[in-house]
Amino acid sequence: MTTVSNHLPTAELQALDAAHHMHPFTTNDELAAKGARVITRAKGIFLTDSEGNEILDGMAGLWCVNLGYGREELVNAATRQMRELPFYNTFFMTTHVPAIALANELAKLAPDNLNHVFFAGSGSEANDTNIRMVRTYWAQKGQPEKSHIISRKNSYHGSSVGSGSLGGMTYMHAQGGLPIPGIHHIGQPDWWAEGGDHTPEAFGLARAQELETMILDLGAEKVAAFIGEPVQGAGGVIVPPSTYWPEIQRICDKYDVLLIADEVICGFGRTGNWFGSQTMGIKPDIMTIAKGLSSGYAPIGGSIVSDEIAEVINAGEFNHGYTYSGHPVCAAVALENLRILQEENIIDHVRDVAHPALKAGLDKLAEHPLVGGVNLSGLMGSLPLTPHKESRAKFAGQTGTVGYMCRERCFANNLVMRHVGDRMIISPPLVITEAEIEEFMRRANKALDETYTALKDKDMLKAAS
Repeated sequence: MTTVSNHLPTAELQALDAAHHMHPFTTNDELAAKGARVITRAKGIFLTDSEGNEILDGMAGLWCVNLGYGREELVNAATRQMRELPFYNTFFMTTHVPAIALANELAKLAPDNLNHVFFAGSGSEANDTNIRMVRTYWAQKGQPEKSHIISRKNSYHGSSVGSGSLGGMTYMHAQGGLPIPGIHHIGQPDWWAEGGDHTPEAFGLARAQELETMILDLGAEKVAAFIGEPVQGAGGVIVPPSTYWPEIQRICDKYDVLLIADEVICGFGRTGNWFGSQTMGIKPDIMTIAKGLSSGYAPIGGSIVSDEIAEVINAGEFNHGYTYSGHPVCAAVALENLRILQEENIIDHVRDVAHPALKAGLDKLAEHPLVGGVNLSGLMGSLPLTPHKESRAKFAGQTGTVGYMCRERCFANNLVMRHVGDRMIISPPLVITEAEIEEFMRRANKALDETYTALKDKDMLKAAS
């Protein structure tokens, strides 16, 4: 049996990785030629790689390590549960204490009448659950034709066949025959890139009203649900104009269309409230959860469902589920994660300390000649890069080229900041301190300076015609 130690030389680890490990969302041949970055340990908001570099993680792993790395309480919760009951399923009229306790706690934390939880192993699985659940709900109410689901272009809801279809990423739809039938997409509320001469408020209203147009085109009697992230995450941290979500809520209510809020990124404090739905003032019928539910320490997701939907679904057999639905170890870790969030007042810290400090820092970065503005909600934000601030112009050449260059300069300065197209996006652990935010800004500013210099040297500071 092969064992791999963190003490192997980096080149040997990279060679082993390239020989056998297929990475997600990656051109693996290119990665093999370049060599993967090998992360060996982490503490707080910092990662350490196999070369000993200390890297500030501005993305909380993949939007998920809300409590930061190295929380012994979560390790201990997993250890205790593994010793007591490492696994049992929740099929066949069976349950266990961690799933019971976690469902009860989530019902307390969730807003309004969202009092029931169907567990999954990830956000992708939970959104697959949502597709089947809303279609089953309407069928059991005698309206089986009410099966179409509307989503948004450039949204992200997972990468399985069902959840990938819900998402509006065209590059994902190009592989594997997506989207599946009955899934439709309207425009996203991205004023910065698509708003033209409209005010943000007028643009937000117009984009929301695309939902009503599509409902009427399809027939309200055929539309089961609308799904959206309160703040689009993987699409580039797109914070919608203030007019957007109230109009979406009005339209869903008017046409009896279920509202699904994908809270996989926004949930558990990321926007300064327990859920992004609260930040945006909407009342969903279903919330998709994952990521911050366990701070990424264990894979778990789920759908928090309204009383009405649960009553209809529970009246019959819902022929759906996963081996690891409500996995006891993952549920125990999630429970401990929720306890810490509450007892350490982490969400108050986000709202009252970290968000103001991050906003001040990003507003300062927005003065950089390469940065067009700031999109920010709680501790998720983006900086659109542009050759011309006033017109919000795109760069000439292939979209994403400049963003990739900036991302590489971030990595070179030991900072994880992702790019989506030509936007730089951030989502640090919720426990980040004011001093750590200052260090983040120092590294980010240096990366922007180096990117700007490289663009000037290559004569790439040109706007698309």
